[in-house]
Amino acid sequence: MGVENGDDDYTQDGTVDLKGNPVRRSKRGGWTACFFVVVYEVFERMAYYGISSNLIIYLTEKLHQGTITSSNNVTNWVGVIWMTPILGAYVADAHLGRYCTLLGMSLLTLAVSITGLKPPQCVDMADRETASTLQLAIFYGALYMLAVGLGGIQPNILTMGADQFDDFDPKEKDHKLSFFNWWMFSMSVGTLLANTVIVYIQDNVGWTLGYGLPTAGLAISIMIFLAGTPFYRHRVPSGSPFTRMAKVIIAALRKWNTPIPNDPKEFYELDLEEYTKKGKFRIDSTPTLRFLNKACVKTGSKDPWMLCSVTQVEETKQMLRMLPILIATFVPSTMVAQVNTLFIKQGTTLDRGIGSFNIPPASLAGFVTISMLFSVVIYDRFFVPTMRRLTKSPRGITLLQRMGIGLFFHIFIMMISSLVEWGRLGVAKDYGVVESGGQVPLSIFILLPQLVLMGIAHAFLEVAKIEFFYNQSPESMKSLGTSYSMTSQGIGNFLSSFLLWAVSRITKKHGHQGWILNNLNASHLDYYYAFCAILNLLNFVFFLVIAKFYVYKAEVSDSMEELEGQLRGLTPAVTNQDEPEDIG
Repeated sequence: MGVENGDDDYTQDGTVDLKGNPVRRSKRGGWTACFFVVVYEVFERMAYYGISSNLIIYLTEKLHQGTITSSNNVTNWVGVIWMTPILGAYVADAHLGRYCTLLGMSLLTLAVSITGLKPPQCVDMADRETASTLQLAIFYGALYMLAVGLGGIQPNILTMGADQFDDFDPKEKDHKLSFFNWWMFSMSVGTLLANTVIVYIQDNVGWTLGYGLPTAGLAISIMIFLAGTPFYRHRVPSGSPFTRMAKVIIAALRKWNTPIPNDPKEFYELDLEEYTKKGKFRIDSTPTLRFLNKACVKTGSKDPWMLCSVTQVEETKQMLRMLPILIATFVPSTMVAQVNTLFIKQGTTLDRGIGSFNIPPASLAGFVTISMLFSVVIYDRFFVPTMRRLTKSPRGITLLQRMGIGLFFHIFIMMISSLVEWGRLGVAKDYGVVESGGQVPLSIFILLPQLVLMGIAHAFLEVAKIEFFYNQSPESMKSLGTSYSMTSQGIGNFLSSFLLWAVSRITKKHGHQGWILNNLNASHLDYYYAFCAILNLLNFVFFLVIAKFYVYKAEVSDSMEELEGQLRGLTPAVTNQDEPEDIG
Protein backbone atom coordinates (compact mmCIF):
# COMPACT_ATOMS: atom_id res chain seq x y z
CA MET A 1 0.00 0.00 0.00
CA GLY A 2 2.91 2.28 0.03
CA VAL A 3 4.97 3.69 2.91
CA GLU A 4 2.64 4.27 5.81
CA ASN A 5 3.96 7.72 6.73
CA GLY A 6 5.30 8.73 3.34
CA ASP A 7 3.84 10.59 0.39
CA ASP A 8 3.11 7.26 -1.33
CA ASP A 9 0.45 6.56 1.30
CA TYR A 10 -1.76 9.42 0.07
CA THR A 11 -4.50 8.53 -2.42
CA GLN A 12 -3.86 9.62 -6.00
CA ASP A 13 -7.47 9.73 -7.22
CA GLY A 14 -8.39 13.13 -5.75
CA THR A 15 -10.31 11.83 -2.72
CA VAL A 16 -10.26 13.93 0.45
CA ASP A 17 -11.72 13.98 3.96
CA LEU A 18 -14.80 16.03 4.88
CA LYS A 19 -12.60 19.10 5.44
CA GLY A 20 -11.05 18.82 1.98
CA ASN A 21 -7.65 17.52 3.12
CA PRO A 22 -5.77 14.75 1.27
CA VAL A 23 -6.27 11.32 2.84
CA ARG A 24 -3.94 8.40 3.56
CA ARG A 25 -4.82 4.95 2.31
CA SER A 26 -3.76 3.45 5.63
CA LYS A 27 -6.18 5.67 7.57
CA ARG A 28 -9.31 5.88 5.42
CA GLY A 29 -11.15 3.93 2.76
CA GLY A 30 -10.63 0.35 1.66
CA TRP A 31 -12.65 -2.54 3.03
CA THR A 32 -12.79 -0.92 6.48
CA ALA A 33 -14.90 1.97 5.18
CA CYS A 34 -16.82 -0.33 2.86
CA PHE A 35 -17.91 -2.45 5.81
CA PHE A 36 -20.12 0.40 7.08
CA VAL A 37 -21.44 1.12 3.56
CA VAL A 38 -22.23 -2.52 2.85
CA VAL A 39 -23.97 -3.10 6.21
CA TYR A 40 -25.93 0.13 5.66
CA GLU A 41 -27.14 -1.31 2.38
CA VAL A 42 -28.34 -4.51 4.06
CA PHE A 43 -30.74 -2.60 6.32
CA GLU A 44 -31.73 -0.02 3.70
CA ARG A 45 -32.66 -2.75 1.20
CA MET A 46 -34.51 -4.62 3.94
CA ALA A 47 -36.55 -1.47 4.50
CA TYR A 48 -37.30 -0.95 0.81
CA TYR A 49 -38.24 -4.54 -0.02
CA GLY A 50 -40.13 -4.82 3.27
CA ILE A 51 -42.50 -2.27 1.74
CA SER A 52 -42.40 -3.18 -1.96
CA SER A 53 -42.43 -7.01 -1.85
CA ASN A 54 -45.91 -7.35 -0.36
CA LEU A 55 -47.39 -4.14 -1.71
CA ILE A 56 -49.41 -5.87 -4.44
CA ILE A 57 -51.02 -8.17 -1.83
CA TYR A 58 -51.92 -5.15 0.30
CA LEU A 59 -53.44 -3.33 -2.68
CA THR A 60 -55.50 -6.33 -3.80
CA GLU A 61 -56.62 -7.73 -0.45
CA LYS A 62 -57.00 -4.53 1.58
CA LEU A 63 -57.72 -1.88 -1.06
CA HIS A 64 -59.51 -4.39 -3.33
CA GLN A 65 -57.75 -3.35 -6.53
CA GLY A 66 -57.80 -5.55 -9.63
CA THR A 67 -54.84 -7.41 -11.12
CA ILE A 68 -53.89 -4.79 -13.71
CA THR A 69 -54.59 -1.79 -11.44
CA SER A 70 -52.62 -3.16 -8.51
CA SER A 71 -49.76 -4.37 -10.71
CA ASN A 72 -49.50 -1.00 -12.41
CA ASN A 73 -49.66 0.88 -9.10
CA VAL A 74 -46.73 -1.19 -7.85
CA THR A 75 -44.66 -0.84 -11.03
CA ASN A 76 -45.40 2.90 -11.30
CA TRP A 77 -44.24 3.44 -7.71
CA VAL A 78 -41.14 1.30 -8.19
CA GLY A 79 -40.53 3.12 -11.47
CA VAL A 80 -40.49 6.48 -9.69
CA ILE A 81 -38.05 5.07 -7.11
CA TRP A 82 -35.65 4.01 -9.85
CA MET A 83 -35.99 7.26 -11.80
CA THR A 84 -35.25 9.63 -8.89
CA PRO A 85 -31.57 8.54 -8.67
CA ILE A 86 -30.94 11.08 -11.46
CA LEU A 87 -31.99 13.81 -9.00
CA GLY A 88 -29.84 12.38 -6.22
CA ALA A 89 -26.87 12.02 -8.57
CA TYR A 90 -27.21 15.61 -9.76
CA VAL A 91 -27.29 17.00 -6.22
CA ALA A 92 -24.26 14.91 -5.21
CA ASP A 93 -22.09 15.57 -8.28
CA ALA A 94 -22.95 19.25 -8.58
CA HIS A 95 -23.50 20.58 -5.06
CA LEU A 96 -23.45 18.64 -1.79
CA GLY A 97 -21.20 15.66 -2.47
CA ARG A 98 -22.19 12.04 -1.90
CA TYR A 99 -21.91 11.95 1.89
CA CYS A 100 -24.18 14.94 2.59
CA THR A 101 -26.68 13.99 -0.13
CA LEU A 102 -26.85 10.44 1.15
CA LEU A 103 -27.36 11.54 4.75
CA GLY A 104 -30.04 14.06 3.77
CA MET A 105 -31.97 11.57 1.64
CA SER A 106 -31.77 8.94 4.39
CA LEU A 107 -33.19 11.32 6.98
CA LEU A 108 -35.99 12.36 4.56
CA THR A 109 -36.86 8.71 3.98
CA LEU A 110 -36.90 7.97 7.71
CA ALA A 111 -39.05 11.03 8.48
CA VAL A 112 -41.63 10.06 5.85
CA SER A 113 -41.68 6.46 7.09
CA ILE A 114 -42.36 7.53 10.67
CA THR A 115 -45.00 10.19 9.99
CA GLY A 116 -46.77 9.07 6.85
CA LEU A 117 -46.29 5.45 5.83
CA LYS A 118 -49.06 3.81 7.82
CA PRO A 119 -51.71 1.53 6.36
CA PRO A 120 -54.99 3.44 6.00
CA GLN A 121 -57.52 2.39 8.59
CA CYS A 122 -60.90 0.79 7.90
CA VAL A 123 -60.18 -0.63 4.50
CA ASP A 124 -61.41 -4.20 5.06
CA MET A 125 -64.39 -5.29 2.99
CA ALA A 126 -66.88 -4.90 5.82
CA ASP A 127 -66.12 -1.26 6.55
CA ARG A 128 -64.45 -0.08 3.37
CA GLU A 129 -66.94 2.79 2.95
CA THR A 130 -65.52 4.49 6.05
CA ALA A 131 -61.98 4.84 4.64
CA SER A 132 -61.49 8.51 3.84
CA THR A 133 -59.89 10.03 0.79
CA LEU A 134 -57.50 11.82 3.14
CA GLN A 135 -56.25 8.54 4.61
CA LEU A 136 -55.62 7.11 1.15
CA ALA A 137 -53.95 10.36 0.06
CA ILE A 138 -51.59 10.18 3.04
CA PHE A 139 -50.76 6.57 2.21
CA TYR A 140 -49.95 7.24 -1.46
CA GLY A 141 -48.30 10.58 -0.65
CA ALA A 142 -45.98 8.87 1.82
CA LEU A 143 -45.18 6.14 -0.71
CA TYR A 144 -44.09 8.66 -3.32
CA MET A 145 -42.15 10.83 -0.87
CA LEU A 146 -40.43 7.63 0.17
CA ALA A 147 -39.65 7.01 -3.50
CA VAL A 148 -37.79 10.33 -3.71
CA GLY A 149 -35.72 9.54 -0.62
CA LEU A 150 -34.89 5.95 -1.57
CA GLY A 151 -34.12 6.92 -5.14
CA GLY A 152 -31.70 9.62 -4.01
CA ILE A 153 -29.88 7.15 -1.78
CA GLN A 154 -29.07 4.47 -4.33
CA PRO A 155 -26.60 6.11 -6.76
CA ASN A 156 -24.70 7.79 -3.94
CA ILE A 157 -24.27 4.92 -1.50
CA LEU A 158 -23.05 2.65 -4.31
CA THR A 159 -20.70 5.27 -5.77
CA MET A 160 -19.42 6.23 -2.34
CA GLY A 161 -18.57 2.59 -1.65
CA ALA A 162 -16.62 2.31 -4.91
CA ASP A 163 -14.84 5.60 -4.11
CA GLN A 164 -13.18 3.91 -1.14
CA PHE A 165 -10.75 2.19 -3.54
CA ASP A 166 -8.00 4.11 -5.34
CA ASP A 167 -7.61 3.07 -8.99
CA PHE A 168 -4.00 4.25 -8.88
CA ASP A 169 -3.09 1.67 -6.25
CA PRO A 170 -2.78 -1.84 -7.76
CA LYS A 171 -4.04 -3.71 -4.67
CA GLU A 172 -7.00 -1.39 -4.18
CA LYS A 173 -7.92 -1.64 -7.86
CA ASP A 174 -7.86 -5.41 -7.56
CA HIS A 175 -10.19 -5.20 -4.54
CA LYS A 176 -12.51 -2.88 -6.44
CA LEU A 177 -13.06 -5.57 -9.05
CA SER A 178 -14.75 -7.66 -6.33
CA PHE A 179 -16.56 -4.79 -4.65
CA PHE A 180 -19.57 -4.77 -6.99
CA ASN A 181 -20.14 -8.50 -6.50
CA TRP A 182 -20.12 -8.16 -2.71
CA TRP A 183 -22.24 -5.03 -2.97
CA MET A 184 -24.91 -7.04 -4.74
CA PHE A 185 -24.46 -9.77 -2.12
CA SER A 186 -25.26 -7.27 0.67
CA MET A 187 -28.33 -6.06 -1.21
CA SER A 188 -29.46 -9.66 -1.53
CA VAL A 189 -29.11 -10.30 2.21
CA GLY A 190 -31.35 -7.31 3.00
CA THR A 191 -33.79 -8.38 0.31
CA LEU A 192 -33.92 -11.93 1.67
CA LEU A 193 -34.69 -10.69 5.19
CA ALA A 194 -37.53 -8.60 3.79
CA ASN A 195 -38.95 -11.37 1.61
CA THR A 196 -39.01 -13.87 4.46
CA VAL A 197 -39.20 -12.35 7.95
CA ILE A 198 -40.99 -9.07 7.23
CA VAL A 199 -43.38 -10.52 4.65
CA TYR A 200 -44.33 -13.30 7.08
CA ILE A 201 -45.07 -10.73 9.81
CA GLN A 202 -47.19 -8.66 7.41
CA ASP A 203 -49.24 -11.72 6.40
CA ASN A 204 -49.59 -13.34 9.81
CA VAL A 205 -49.15 -10.67 12.50
CA GLY A 206 -50.30 -7.37 11.01
CA TRP A 207 -49.53 -4.59 8.57
CA THR A 208 -48.73 -1.99 11.24
CA LEU A 209 -45.85 -4.01 12.67
CA GLY A 210 -44.98 -5.19 9.16
CA TYR A 211 -44.48 -1.60 8.00
CA GLY A 212 -42.94 -0.54 11.32
CA LEU A 213 -39.99 -2.91 10.98
CA PRO A 214 -38.77 -1.37 7.68
CA THR A 215 -38.86 2.02 9.43
CA ALA A 216 -36.69 0.62 12.22
CA GLY A 217 -34.36 -0.80 9.59
CA LEU A 218 -33.93 2.67 8.09
CA ALA A 219 -33.07 4.12 11.49
CA ILE A 220 -30.45 1.40 12.07
CA SER A 221 -28.95 1.97 8.61
CA ILE A 222 -28.48 5.69 9.30
CA MET A 223 -26.72 4.99 12.61
CA ILE A 224 -24.39 2.50 10.92
CA PHE A 225 -23.61 4.96 8.13
CA LEU A 226 -22.79 7.74 10.63
CA ALA A 227 -20.55 5.39 12.63
CA GLY A 228 -18.30 5.00 9.60
CA THR A 229 -17.78 8.74 9.08
CA PRO A 230 -14.13 8.79 10.35
CA PHE A 231 -13.16 6.17 7.77
CA TYR A 232 -14.72 7.49 4.54
CA ARG A 233 -12.96 9.03 1.58
CA HIS A 234 -14.87 11.74 -0.30
CA ARG A 235 -14.87 13.35 -3.72
CA VAL A 236 -15.27 17.10 -4.14
CA PRO A 237 -18.40 18.17 -6.12
CA SER A 238 -17.36 19.35 -9.58
CA GLY A 239 -20.41 21.26 -10.81
CA SER A 240 -23.51 20.21 -12.69
CA PRO A 241 -22.80 17.35 -15.11
CA PHE A 242 -25.87 18.34 -17.13
CA THR A 243 -24.54 21.86 -17.65
CA ARG A 244 -21.11 20.56 -18.64
CA MET A 245 -22.62 18.23 -21.24
CA ALA A 246 -25.06 20.87 -22.51
CA LYS A 247 -22.17 23.28 -23.13
CA VAL A 248 -20.41 20.71 -25.30
CA ILE A 249 -23.48 19.88 -27.37
CA ILE A 250 -24.47 23.53 -27.88
CA ALA A 251 -20.90 24.59 -28.69
CA ALA A 252 -20.67 21.82 -31.32
CA LEU A 253 -24.01 22.82 -32.85
CA ARG A 254 -23.06 26.51 -32.94
CA LYS A 255 -19.89 25.56 -34.87
CA TRP A 256 -21.74 23.24 -37.24
CA ASN A 257 -19.81 24.43 -40.30
CA THR A 258 -16.43 24.70 -38.59
CA PRO A 259 -13.93 22.18 -39.98
CA ILE A 260 -12.27 19.80 -37.50
CA PRO A 261 -8.44 19.85 -37.54
CA ASN A 262 -6.72 16.54 -38.23
CA ASP A 263 -4.19 17.17 -35.45
CA PRO A 264 -5.79 16.84 -31.96
CA LYS A 265 -3.04 19.13 -30.59
CA GLU A 266 -4.85 22.05 -32.22
CA PHE A 267 -7.89 21.51 -29.97
CA TYR A 268 -8.43 23.67 -26.89
CA GLU A 269 -7.30 22.03 -23.65
CA LEU A 270 -6.29 23.21 -20.19
CA ASP A 271 -2.77 22.70 -18.89
CA LEU A 272 -2.16 19.42 -17.11
CA GLU A 273 -1.38 21.34 -13.91
CA GLU A 274 -4.93 22.71 -13.86
CA TYR A 275 -6.26 19.19 -13.52
CA THR A 276 -3.53 17.92 -11.21
CA LYS A 277 -4.02 20.59 -8.55
CA LYS A 278 -7.78 19.88 -8.47
CA GLY A 279 -7.29 16.11 -8.28
CA LYS A 280 -8.96 15.62 -11.66
CA PHE A 281 -8.03 13.71 -14.80
CA ARG A 282 -7.22 14.99 -18.25
CA ILE A 283 -8.53 12.89 -21.15
CA ASP A 284 -7.02 12.78 -24.62
CA SER A 285 -9.18 13.31 -27.71
CA THR A 286 -10.74 10.27 -29.38
CA PRO A 287 -12.24 9.85 -32.87
CA THR A 288 -15.61 8.51 -31.66
CA LEU A 289 -18.63 10.85 -31.92
CA ARG A 290 -16.33 13.09 -33.94
CA PHE A 291 -18.92 15.82 -34.44
CA LEU A 292 -18.63 16.81 -30.77
CA ASN A 293 -14.94 17.61 -31.33
CA LYS A 294 -16.16 20.83 -32.93
CA ALA A 295 -16.81 22.10 -29.40
CA CYS A 296 -13.06 22.25 -28.70
CA VAL A 297 -12.05 23.83 -32.01
CA LYS A 298 -10.54 27.27 -31.40
CA THR A 299 -12.40 30.10 -33.17
CA GLY A 300 -11.28 33.08 -31.10
CA SER A 301 -14.18 33.04 -28.64
CA LYS A 302 -13.63 32.11 -24.98
CA ASP A 303 -17.37 31.82 -24.29
CA PRO A 304 -17.85 28.51 -22.37
CA TRP A 305 -20.92 27.86 -24.53
CA MET A 306 -18.72 28.22 -27.63
CA LEU A 307 -15.43 26.66 -26.54
CA CYS A 308 -14.95 23.58 -24.35
CA SER A 309 -11.84 21.69 -23.34
CA VAL A 310 -10.98 18.31 -24.86
CA THR A 311 -11.55 16.66 -21.47
CA GLN A 312 -15.03 18.18 -21.18
CA VAL A 313 -15.88 16.94 -24.67
CA GLU A 314 -14.60 13.43 -23.91
CA GLU A 315 -16.59 13.30 -20.67
CA THR A 316 -19.73 14.10 -22.65
CA LYS A 317 -18.86 11.42 -25.19
CA GLN A 318 -18.44 8.85 -22.44
CA MET A 319 -21.91 9.56 -21.07
CA LEU A 320 -23.53 9.54 -24.53
CA ARG A 321 -21.79 6.32 -25.64
CA MET A 322 -23.48 4.44 -22.82
CA LEU A 323 -27.02 5.38 -23.89
CA PRO A 324 -27.53 2.52 -26.40
CA ILE A 325 -26.39 0.02 -23.75
CA LEU A 326 -28.81 1.65 -21.32
CA ILE A 327 -31.66 1.21 -23.82
CA ALA A 328 -30.82 -2.50 -24.16
CA THR A 329 -31.40 -2.97 -20.41
CA PHE A 330 -35.00 -1.69 -20.45
CA VAL A 331 -36.60 -4.98 -21.57
CA PRO A 332 -34.91 -7.22 -18.95
CA SER A 333 -35.81 -4.64 -16.29
CA THR A 334 -39.41 -5.06 -17.42
CA MET A 335 -39.09 -8.81 -16.83
CA VAL A 336 -37.70 -8.23 -13.33
CA ALA A 337 -40.83 -6.20 -12.54
CA GLN A 338 -42.92 -9.37 -12.97
CA VAL A 339 -41.37 -10.92 -9.84
CA ASN A 340 -43.19 -8.54 -7.49
CA THR A 341 -46.40 -8.44 -9.53
CA LEU A 342 -47.61 -11.29 -11.76
CA PHE A 343 -45.35 -13.97 -10.25
CA ILE A 344 -46.77 -13.18 -6.81
CA LYS A 345 -50.33 -13.15 -8.14
CA GLN A 346 -49.68 -16.61 -9.64
CA GLY A 347 -48.48 -17.76 -6.24
CA THR A 348 -51.81 -16.82 -4.65
CA THR A 349 -53.59 -19.35 -6.89
CA LEU A 350 -51.35 -22.30 -5.91
CA ASP A 351 -51.03 -24.58 -2.90
CA ARG A 352 -48.67 -22.76 -0.56
CA GLY A 353 -48.73 -25.29 2.25
CA ILE A 354 -45.74 -27.08 3.76
CA GLY A 355 -47.39 -29.11 6.49
CA SER A 356 -49.24 -26.60 8.66
CA PHE A 357 -47.16 -23.66 7.36
CA ASN A 358 -48.29 -21.50 4.42
CA ILE A 359 -45.63 -19.71 2.37
CA PRO A 360 -46.54 -16.02 1.90
CA PRO A 361 -46.84 -15.36 -1.86
CA ALA A 362 -44.50 -12.37 -1.64
CA SER A 363 -41.80 -14.66 -0.24
CA LEU A 364 -41.42 -16.07 -3.75
CA ALA A 365 -38.96 -13.26 -4.43
CA GLY A 366 -36.80 -14.80 -1.72
CA PHE A 367 -35.96 -17.68 -4.06
CA VAL A 368 -34.63 -15.15 -6.57
CA THR A 369 -32.48 -13.65 -3.83
CA ILE A 370 -31.16 -16.99 -2.55
CA SER A 371 -30.28 -18.05 -6.09
CA MET A 372 -28.49 -14.77 -6.68
CA LEU A 373 -26.56 -15.00 -3.38
CA PHE A 374 -25.15 -18.39 -4.33
CA SER A 375 -24.53 -17.30 -7.92
CA VAL A 376 -22.59 -14.17 -6.92
CA VAL A 377 -20.33 -16.13 -4.58
CA ILE A 378 -19.70 -18.86 -7.17
CA TYR A 379 -19.07 -16.21 -9.85
CA ASP A 380 -16.58 -14.26 -7.72
CA ARG A 381 -14.75 -17.20 -6.15
CA PHE A 382 -14.71 -19.78 -8.95
CA PHE A 383 -15.86 -18.41 -12.31
CA VAL A 384 -13.68 -15.28 -12.33
CA PRO A 385 -10.39 -17.02 -11.34
CA THR A 386 -11.01 -19.71 -13.96
CA MET A 387 -11.76 -17.21 -16.71
CA ARG A 388 -8.79 -15.05 -15.69
CA ARG A 389 -6.47 -17.92 -16.51
CA LEU A 390 -8.13 -18.34 -19.90
CA THR A 391 -8.67 -14.72 -20.98
CA LYS A 392 -5.89 -12.93 -19.02
CA SER A 393 -8.45 -10.26 -18.10
CA PRO A 394 -8.71 -9.02 -14.48
CA ARG A 395 -12.51 -9.48 -14.61
CA GLY A 396 -12.41 -12.88 -16.28
CA ILE A 397 -14.83 -11.73 -18.97
CA THR A 398 -15.68 -8.20 -20.05
CA LEU A 399 -18.58 -6.32 -18.52
CA LEU A 400 -20.59 -6.43 -21.74
CA GLN A 401 -20.00 -10.16 -22.10
CA ARG A 402 -21.30 -10.62 -18.57
CA MET A 403 -24.34 -8.50 -19.37
CA GLY A 404 -24.94 -10.48 -22.55
CA ILE A 405 -25.06 -13.76 -20.63
CA GLY A 406 -27.67 -12.26 -18.29
CA LEU A 407 -29.75 -11.06 -21.24
CA PHE A 408 -29.60 -14.54 -22.78
CA PHE A 409 -30.90 -16.03 -19.52
CA HIS A 410 -33.94 -13.73 -19.66
CA ILE A 411 -35.09 -15.33 -22.92
CA PHE A 412 -35.26 -18.75 -21.26
CA ILE A 413 -36.80 -17.36 -18.06
CA MET A 414 -39.84 -16.12 -19.94
CA MET A 415 -40.05 -19.27 -22.07
CA ILE A 416 -40.09 -21.42 -18.93
CA SER A 417 -42.58 -19.03 -17.27
CA SER A 418 -44.89 -19.47 -20.26
CA LEU A 419 -44.65 -23.27 -20.17
CA VAL A 420 -45.25 -23.41 -16.40
CA GLU A 421 -48.28 -21.14 -16.70
CA TRP A 422 -49.61 -23.25 -19.60
CA GLY A 423 -49.39 -26.29 -17.32
CA ARG A 424 -51.06 -24.45 -14.42
CA LEU A 425 -53.96 -23.39 -16.62
CA GLY A 426 -54.35 -26.96 -17.85
CA VAL A 427 -54.66 -28.29 -14.29
CA ALA A 428 -57.11 -25.48 -13.43
CA LYS A 429 -59.29 -26.60 -16.35
CA ASP A 430 -59.05 -30.27 -15.38
CA TYR A 431 -60.19 -29.55 -11.83
CA GLY A 432 -62.95 -27.13 -12.83
CA VAL A 433 -61.62 -24.02 -11.05
CA VAL A 434 -61.37 -21.78 -14.12
CA GLU A 435 -64.58 -19.86 -13.62
CA SER A 436 -64.45 -19.78 -9.82
CA GLY A 437 -60.83 -18.65 -9.69
CA GLY A 438 -60.23 -21.15 -6.90
CA GLN A 439 -56.94 -22.64 -5.78
CA VAL A 440 -55.20 -24.85 -8.32
CA PRO A 441 -54.03 -28.17 -6.77
CA LEU A 442 -50.39 -27.58 -7.64
CA SER A 443 -47.51 -26.71 -5.33
CA ILE A 444 -46.23 -23.14 -5.40
CA PHE A 445 -42.83 -24.67 -6.05
CA ILE A 446 -43.71 -25.15 -9.74
CA LEU A 447 -42.64 -21.50 -10.04
CA LEU A 448 -39.19 -22.34 -8.65
CA PRO A 449 -37.34 -22.84 -11.99
CA GLN A 450 -38.15 -19.36 -13.31
CA LEU A 451 -37.28 -17.78 -9.95
CA VAL A 452 -33.93 -19.58 -9.65
CA LEU A 453 -33.01 -18.65 -13.21
CA MET A 454 -33.95 -15.04 -12.49
CA GLY A 455 -31.46 -15.04 -9.60
CA ILE A 456 -28.70 -16.42 -11.84
CA ALA A 457 -29.53 -13.79 -14.48
CA HIS A 458 -29.25 -11.10 -11.78
CA ALA A 459 -25.75 -12.32 -10.86
CA PHE A 460 -24.67 -11.69 -14.44
CA LEU A 461 -26.75 -8.78 -15.70
CA GLU A 462 -27.57 -6.64 -12.66
CA VAL A 463 -24.07 -6.71 -11.16
CA ALA A 464 -22.42 -6.07 -14.52
CA LYS A 465 -24.88 -3.28 -15.27
CA ILE A 466 -24.02 -1.43 -12.07
CA GLU A 467 -20.28 -1.87 -12.54
CA PHE A 468 -20.42 -0.97 -16.24
CA PHE A 469 -22.16 2.36 -15.78
CA TYR A 470 -19.92 3.26 -12.83
CA ASN A 471 -16.73 2.18 -14.56
CA GLN A 472 -17.48 3.79 -17.92
CA SER A 473 -18.63 7.18 -16.60
CA PRO A 474 -16.16 10.09 -16.18
CA GLU A 475 -14.58 10.61 -12.76
CA SER A 476 -16.54 13.85 -12.24
CA MET A 477 -19.88 12.21 -13.15
CA LYS A 478 -19.74 8.88 -11.28
CA SER A 479 -23.03 9.39 -9.42
CA LEU A 480 -24.81 10.32 -12.64
CA GLY A 481 -23.29 7.35 -14.44
CA THR A 482 -24.35 5.01 -11.65
CA SER A 483 -27.87 6.43 -11.83
CA TYR A 484 -28.08 5.03 -15.38
CA SER A 485 -28.40 1.52 -13.94
CA MET A 486 -31.21 2.68 -11.63
CA THR A 487 -32.91 4.56 -14.48
CA SER A 488 -32.96 1.29 -16.37
CA GLN A 489 -35.01 -0.25 -13.55
CA GLY A 490 -37.34 2.74 -13.46
CA ILE A 491 -38.09 2.76 -17.17
CA GLY A 492 -38.43 -1.04 -17.06
CA ASN A 493 -41.18 -0.73 -14.45
CA PHE A 494 -43.00 1.95 -16.43
CA LEU A 495 -42.65 -0.19 -19.53
CA SER A 496 -44.17 -3.09 -17.59
CA SER A 497 -47.17 -0.92 -16.70
CA PHE A 498 -47.56 0.10 -20.34
CA LEU A 499 -47.30 -3.47 -21.65
CA LEU A 500 -49.88 -4.77 -19.18
CA TRP A 501 -52.28 -1.99 -20.12
CA ALA A 502 -51.68 -2.31 -23.88
CA VAL A 503 -51.81 -6.12 -24.01
CA SER A 504 -54.96 -6.20 -21.87
CA ARG A 505 -56.68 -3.63 -24.05
CA ILE A 506 -55.63 -5.07 -27.40
CA THR A 507 -56.49 -8.67 -26.52
CA LYS A 508 -60.00 -7.66 -25.41
CA LYS A 509 -60.89 -6.21 -28.81
CA HIS A 510 -63.50 -7.80 -31.07
CA GLY A 511 -65.25 -9.51 -28.19
CA HIS A 512 -62.28 -11.59 -27.02
CA GLN A 513 -61.84 -12.36 -23.34
CA GLY A 514 -58.35 -10.89 -23.02
CA TRP A 515 -55.06 -12.31 -21.79
CA ILE A 516 -54.89 -10.63 -18.37
CA LEU A 517 -57.95 -10.67 -16.09
CA ASN A 518 -58.52 -10.38 -12.34
CA ASN A 519 -59.20 -14.14 -12.39
CA LEU A 520 -55.81 -15.59 -13.38
CA ASN A 521 -57.35 -19.04 -13.95
CA ALA A 522 -59.38 -17.56 -16.81
CA SER A 523 -56.45 -15.46 -18.10
CA HIS A 524 -53.72 -16.33 -20.57
CA LEU A 525 -50.51 -15.28 -18.86
CA ASP A 526 -48.84 -18.06 -20.82
CA TYR A 527 -49.42 -16.04 -24.01
CA TYR A 528 -48.19 -12.88 -22.30
CA TYR A 529 -44.99 -14.56 -21.08
CA ALA A 530 -44.37 -16.01 -24.56
CA PHE A 531 -44.73 -12.49 -25.95
CA CYS A 532 -42.16 -11.32 -23.36
CA ALA A 533 -39.77 -14.09 -24.47
CA ILE A 534 -39.96 -12.79 -28.04
CA LEU A 535 -39.25 -9.26 -26.80
CA ASN A 536 -36.19 -10.54 -24.94
CA LEU A 537 -34.94 -12.35 -28.04
CA LEU A 538 -35.24 -9.22 -30.18
CA ASN A 539 -33.60 -7.16 -27.44
CA PHE A 540 -30.71 -9.65 -27.22
CA VAL A 541 -30.03 -9.27 -30.95
CA PHE A 542 -30.10 -5.48 -30.55
CA PHE A 543 -27.62 -5.74 -27.66
CA LEU A 544 -25.20 -7.89 -29.69
CA VAL A 545 -25.13 -5.26 -32.44
CA ILE A 546 -24.53 -2.24 -30.20
CA ALA A 547 -22.03 -4.09 -27.99
CA LYS A 548 -19.97 -5.00 -31.04
CA PHE A 549 -19.46 -1.32 -31.83
CA TYR A 550 -19.12 -0.05 -28.27
CA VAL A 551 -15.80 1.67 -27.49
CA TYR A 552 -14.60 1.14 -23.95
CA LYS A 553 -13.22 3.93 -21.83
CA ALA A 554 -9.55 3.22 -21.05
CA GLU A 555 -8.78 1.11 -18.00
CA VAL A 556 -5.91 1.68 -15.60
CA SER A 557 -4.84 -1.84 -16.54
CA ASP A 558 -6.29 -3.97 -19.29
CA SER A 559 -4.66 -7.33 -18.84
CA MET A 560 -3.95 -9.77 -16.07
CA GLU A 561 -0.21 -9.54 -16.73
CA GLU A 562 -0.25 -5.78 -16.15
CA LEU A 563 -2.28 -6.12 -12.98
CA GLU A 564 -0.02 -8.85 -11.62
CA GLY A 565 2.99 -6.74 -12.49
CA GLN A 566 1.53 -3.80 -10.63
CA LEU A 567 0.85 -6.01 -7.62
CA ARG A 568 4.59 -6.74 -7.57
CA GLY A 569 5.24 -3.02 -7.23
CA LEU A 570 5.56 -1.82 -10.81
CA THR A 571 4.24 1.58 -11.90
CA PRO A 572 0.53 1.59 -12.88
CA ALA A 573 -0.02 1.77 -16.61
CA VAL A 574 -2.50 4.45 -17.64
CA THR A 575 -3.50 5.02 -21.23
CA ASN A 576 -5.80 7.56 -22.78
CA GLN A 577 -6.80 5.56 -25.82
CA ASP A 578 -10.22 4.00 -26.11
CA GLU A 579 -10.46 0.31 -26.89
CA PRO A 580 -13.16 -1.32 -29.05
CA GLU A 581 -15.29 -3.98 -27.40
CA ASP A 582 -15.14 -7.57 -28.55
CA ILE A 583 -18.01 -9.62 -27.20
CA GLY A 584 -16.88 -12.74 -28.95
